[in-house]
Amino acid sequence: MNINSLKSSVSVRLMVIGFLMTVLMIPAVMVMMLISERESRRDSVVYEVSGKWGGVQHVTGPVLTVPFKKYYKDEKGNLKYSTHYAHLLPEKLEYNAVINPEIRYRGIFEVVLYNTDIHINGTFDLSALKEMNIQEKNVFWKKASLSSGISEMKGIRNTITLDWEGSPLSPDPGIRDNNALSSGITAMAAIEPGKTGYAFSMRLDLNGSGRLMFAPLGRVTHARMTSTWDTPSFTGEFLPNDREVSDKGFSADWKVLHLNRNFPQNWVDSRSNLDLLSNASFGAKLLMPVNTYQQTMRTAKYAIMFIALTFLAFFMIEVLNKKSMHPVQYLLVGFALVLFYTLLLSFSEHIAFGFAYLIACAATVAMIAGYTRSVLAGNRLAGLIAALLGLLYAFLYVILKQEDYALLIGSIGLFVILASVMYLTRRIDWYNALKGSGED
Repeated sequence: MNINSLKSSVSVRLMVIGFLMTVLMIPAVMVMMLISERESRRDSVVYEVSGKWGGVQHVTGPVLTVPFKKYYKDEKGNLKYSTHYAHLLPEKLEYNAVINPEIRYRGIFEVVLYNTDIHINGTFDLSALKEMNIQEKNVFWKKASLSSGISEMKGIRNTITLDWEGSPLSPDPGIRDNNALSSGITAMAAIEPGKTGYAFSMRLDLNGSGRLMFAPLGRVTHARMTSTWDTPSFTGEFLPNDREVSDKGFSADWKVLHLNRNFPQNWVDSRSNLDLLSNASFGAKLLMPVNTYQQTMRTAKYAIMFIALTFLAFFMIEVLNKKSMHPVQYLLVGFALVLFYTLLLSFSEHIAFGFAYLIACAATVAMIAGYTRSVLAGNRLAGLIAALLGLLYAFLYVILKQEDYALLIGSIGLFVILASVMYLTRRIDWYNALKGSGED
């Protein structure tokens, strides 16, 4: 292929431009990998700091465990007994949590931590023992225990206050019977034959990070959370019945019935309910106001569209103004477009995403416009390219900010662009469009 055919053939130049776009996808993909790498680095820092402070807190309980005898005969006919454990859930359970968030820094990365003061109270009904066919004479009344689940034990900040029927209990770490819970505290809670109603209260001072979750163990469970954090995300199996979110913080209230969950109110020995307990949790997540890595990755996914539209603009300038650009010049412009995403990533780690976007956009547009002025020897064409790129970057920013309407806005925008190109090229003779281009 000679130089003249490259300059004058529309088909050849379009194939060259298409090949260059394919080549430029390699650095674009590398930029996406860089964004993922930086996000992974941020996540590892969050995990490291959270691991030392206290991770996601799942608060469960309490569960009342009552040991009892079950008689059987051995091979010789002798009467013996084995010990089994009945696990009873509260009739009424109330959580009340005040979350005090704070932001810690590790290098350039921010980590959201919190301390929470949780008040838990409720009641148990021991008449369920009769419903489970457990006779009073077979119960070890003095060996009953009260267990409460805490997923991150290192997050316990102060001594846990636990009252049982108005009397203080001294909880110990660990769960005596792992059929009830997997991690937490246990205290001996003596019960008496003939008495069915018992009340309890507990206060927890916990450190945590990310989320605070509660398990709905009560026949009726009420939960309330309040915090000064103004960007919560309510998560888990149940959304709050009432919530209020403002720039001063949030409050949320839940009410969950035992009919809403998939595990029984009482059971004996079985561990099959442990996963069901954790899977039924609900609570709130403390979101960072802006996840710069997610926004930068969304921006980078439009790289092929930006490269294609920019190359289309330069190709239209060639056709309409009988100017000619070398493939290497197209390639340099493409590299400048890819560099925009690296600039955006690096600046957004230090300043607000909007300002980072503005700086990266202004730098990229100025560089490409200045290069266009030198290559095409015209202020008007350079200004046109700058205006087109500015509109494209503004269009992309609108799409990023309007997540719910991104598809609609993007489709309308591309339709307008295609309609404009078709209108501008409606009278072009494509067989002779580039004849005379590139002449000195």
